[in-house]
Amino acid sequence: MTAADPDISTVPADLVIPSITSGEPAAGKRVFYRLPGDAATVPEMVLYLPRDWTPEGRFPVIVEYAGNGNYQNKYGDVSTGRPEGSQLGYGLTGGIGAVWVCLPFLNGAGDGLAITWWGDSPDHRPEATVALAKRAVPAICERFSGDAERVILCGFSRGALACNAIGLHDEEIASLWRGFFSYSHYDGVREQWPYAGSDRESARLRLHRLGGRPQFICQEGSVEASREYLKLTGAKADFTFLKTGFRNHNDGWLLRPSPAREVAREWLRRILSDDGLTR
Repeated sequence: MTAADPDISTVPADLVIPSITSGEPAAGKRVFYRLPGDAATVPEMVLYLPRDWTPEGRFPVIVEYAGNGNYQNKYGDVSTGRPEGSQLGYGLTGGIGAVWVCLPFLNGAGDGLAITWWGDSPDHRPEATVALAKRAVPAICERFSGDAERVILCGFSRGALACNAIGLHDEEIASLWRGFFSYSHYDGVREQWPYAGSDRESARLRLHRLGGRPQFICQEGSVEASREYLKLTGAKADFTFLKTGFRNHNDGWLLRPSPAREVAREWLRRILSDDGLTR
């Protein structure tokens, strides 16, 4: 990070995420949603159907995980740890052209929201969170005209670590994704995180499940630690590295116009195009 990196408050937002409303999902609405048949104890996800949504369409799906809760820094950046606080998917799409679902991290039993990490302390095992994603993604695609061949996993901070730690946990969940968007942190770069398997060898084994698919890796300050780590792993994939251009640890940067947002949106357009995985 350098002194030249501005605060996001210096750039007015040109996007406002719709408030969560009650009722059934519909075009342009953002609602709390629980899968049919799930118990009322299962934490709700947050579902947004784009303004141009129709049941006859075929829409990409952006799946998002939030950062850790109970976070605030000297710049006023805040993370609640709740799915309704997520912002990446809306910033990437502008609210059109893609279904956006923010999944919760679950406790070990799968009947409570994990505000920090996932699972239960001290091990923070991911199985309940992984199991919900395996059920949720196909169900959302089937019920809300999602294209199962164009599902992007994204996350901020804890959620960025989850792109690999959750999204590549096993072959079944790894098969759900067309690409990955990780903002601020990357699984394996640091080993002192409290979740099970945060060591580099475990992270390297998960990375094998990427199978060459594209990842967009961005961060405030420098992305060089992630770039150097991936060189050490020998992983071969379509990696894109980018600084956000802001000093903040805050996924609200995508709600503001910036050169980095244009690069991120162009990446998404390429990845979602018919030939996006072969360029």
